[in-house]
Amino acid sequence: MSKRMDSLENKLMPVADKFANNRYLLAIRDGFMLTMPLLIIGSIFMLLAYLPITGYDAFMARVFGENWMDFFSVAYNTTMSIMTIFVIIGISGSLSDYYKLERLNTAVISLVAFFILTPFVTSFTPEGMDQTFKVTGIIPTEWIGAKGLFAGMLTAILSTEIVRWVTKKGWVIKMPAGVPPTVGKAFSSLIPAAITIIIFDIIRLIFAFTPFETIHNFIYSILQVPLTSLGDTLGAALIANFFVGLFWIFGIHGADIVQSVMNPIWIALATENLAAYQAGSELPHIITQQFNQIYLWMGGGGATLGLCLAMLFVCKSQQCKKLGKLSIFPGIFNINEPIIFGLPVVLNPMMIIPFIITPLVLCLVCYGSMAIGLVPKPNGVLVPWTTPPIIGGFLCGGIRGALLQIVGLIISFFIYLPFIKTVDKQYLEQEKSYNATPEDNIN
Repeated sequence: MSKRMDSLENKLMPVADKFANNRYLLAIRDGFMLTMPLLIIGSIFMLLAYLPITGYDAFMARVFGENWMDFFSVAYNTTMSIMTIFVIIGISGSLSDYYKLERLNTAVISLVAFFILTPFVTSFTPEGMDQTFKVTGIIPTEWIGAKGLFAGMLTAILSTEIVRWVTKKGWVIKMPAGVPPTVGKAFSSLIPAAITIIIFDIIRLIFAFTPFETIHNFIYSILQVPLTSLGDTLGAALIANFFVGLFWIFGIHGADIVQSVMNPIWIALATENLAAYQAGSELPHIITQQFNQIYLWMGGGGATLGLCLAMLFVCKSQQCKKLGKLSIFPGIFNINEPIIFGLPVVLNPMMIIPFIITPLVLCLVCYGSMAIGLVPKPNGVLVPWTTPPIIGGFLCGGIRGALLQIVGLIISFFIYLPFIKTVDKQYLEQEKSYNATPEDNIN
């Protein structure tokens, strides 16, 4: 078993290192980290506007007037609805740091490049009419929200690479000594900005002569729709969670690696659910970011909160019981490093099976219960990943979402139970041998 583990580790480590240190994946991750607080705030405001409580609308209207929802919708429209802008700034800024470029100037250039590609045209249907008119000179919110996410990501990466290439060639204006640094930085970005704008304007013109008309339509139709459709499948969720567990077994932060690839897809799916939730329509997707973080990773990767409970209430060895007491509080907030490295789970042959299997079983149970309508699909509210179980389920799926988390905790508890009892028995025997008297050891 040890040889197999070593062989698997030797094969996985180079792959994991490439993913973990890939500059583009790191930049995408950092871009979404910049965006995440704003997305969480925006989605919570939307939840407060549409709380699924009988009489809530009437009560708020009586207290705050008929337009009480405007207070919450403004916060939503200035966060979730323009998320692509924040992602572009975050990705370009992170990649600029990697290349040691001027962070703010490069991020602004990337944003301008994105707006060059974005058609300043939006559709408008007057109230009471069936005819739709095209209005020019207005930034269309459909392309600066989740729908333009992939175009924004690609624009941020390409524009930053152009700036780096131009800067590396030395095609920059260098001001003489004594000029204020701010002025010097402004002029140094002049040529890189001009070349970037020219290149993106040419790209815009090329797509204007295609059936797609804009690069946004091309990317959304050819790339984003197929990827989001693939990311919404049960198979994709099972594969993603399998690799989360597999990487963690070797001490590699599996969630970080997998989410660097899947987060753009899962967040786009969550945003579509939130828009449908706001409109009172049927929620289109089961697999979203909340589906994984709230229902499958209770206690952290591997759904280890059930393991914490088993260690706390069933185990007899002092090592397991004390570790259970130390781990239960961070586990409630989905932090499980004390368990992973303290039990340990890492490189522990006895814990490999339950650690990988538990999220997969929960995935099947949760997906099935949502597919048949027993539990609502995630409503798109991006609650913080540290939200405790039951509370997170309630925010994403109401009472039935909270009950599903309770069921998930019970399932994870019983999956881990036989394995942790075996480990506990080993630790208990070790403790007895350590506590034995010299006479006992001789005998």
